[in-house]
Amino acid sequence: MTDLNRLQLLKESAMPSTLNTHLSGILVSCSLLWLAVPVYAQEPAAWSAGDELEFHTFSIVAIDPLTGESGVTVTTRRPCVGNAVPWVRPGVGAVATQGGTRIEYGIDVLDLLEKGMSAQQALDKVVAADEGRENRQVGVIDMKGRTAQWTGKKQYGSEAQGDWVKMRTGENYAVQGNSLVGPEVVDAVADTFEKSAGKNRHLADRMIEAIQAGQALGGDGRHGDTQSAAVLVADPRPGMSRRPDHIGVEISVCENPEPVAELRRIYNTLAETLGYRTLSQFQGNDIVQLKVMLHALGYYRKNTPELSLKDPSLRIYDPETIDAVDQFRSDQGWNTPVKGYVDTRTVERLWSKLEQAGQAAEIRKQLMDINRVTR
Repeated sequence: MTDLNRLQLLKESAMPSTLNTHLSGILVSCSLLWLAVPVYAQEPAAWSAGDELEFHTFSIVAIDPLTGESGVTVTTRRPCVGNAVPWVRPGVGAVATQGGTRIEYGIDVLDLLEKGMSAQQALDKVVAADEGRENRQVGVIDMKGRTAQWTGKKQYGSEAQGDWVKMRTGENYAVQGNSLVGPEVVDAVADTFEKSAGKNRHLADRMIEAIQAGQALGGDGRHGDTQSAAVLVADPRPGMSRRPDHIGVEISVCENPEPVAELRRIYNTLAETLGYRTLSQFQGNDIVQLKVMLHALGYYRKNTPELSLKDPSLRIYDPETIDAVDQFRSDQGWNTPVKGYVDTRTVERLWSKLEQAGQAAEIRKQLMDINRVTR
């Protein structure tokens, strides 16, 4: 879907639905936001509180000059921030439009960048034409690493109440925030992003880490509100995205008590980053039972007349057992991408096959000693 289609959906989405009210959304690659039909459920009920969208928040826009990626990561204490604040275009740049959020900035600024304007020229032109400019906060970066920022006068004035505003730029990034617990939030984001430069890490990974650093210091100072976070990255390189718009990473946590932590969890899970799950080799008497049942049905060590229950190797879920399980499941007409998958249905089918073969009673007798609970 084009940027214009996305903008039209946001404008037309004036009918919140039940799905939308407490949506803890994960929009990855094939995001609901990009469906080719009106997605009324994508606008939370909370968005309808006023005429203008408001996302008081903090964000980072950045590029990776080596890969050509451009991206935005953002979090706030309002739902579904990923539906309005972050905008990217492959080979062009990135925009974060927040505060009194004018979503048209996303398309307008990127259009001007694509025509050859610098980040500053493009932002200056769009801001000058906006009568509501004093409500806005915007961060822009182009593919040459040139940045531009704007914070309107109405974003300032509440520092004495602990409501801080700050902007900061550096090599290949810009960080901007409002309604912060303090200016140190923006500094933490910027410092963390700078430290990860040149460390052979993906742009999305670096930006999530940076936004986490700001969140750890308190981030958005408001409390008791719905929270959300998002990361959006465009990658112009061939083969890096199946999508025609070259969006390589799109994760939007529409509502979660810990949205940035959830953003990290989802990213690590999708990337299968070491540490996203606990790794271990299963051992135990349940595996002995499984092997005895598979052996009786001719799937495990069928050339071995009898298994010794005292053999310690029977307690280990090894490749030989996994192959036997996969063959058994295949013979049942069950397909799963998870090798060696044993669930309740598999166990029930094993017992059913043993009953049919007249072996169930003997197998249960054989397993009684290892099934016993004692004290």
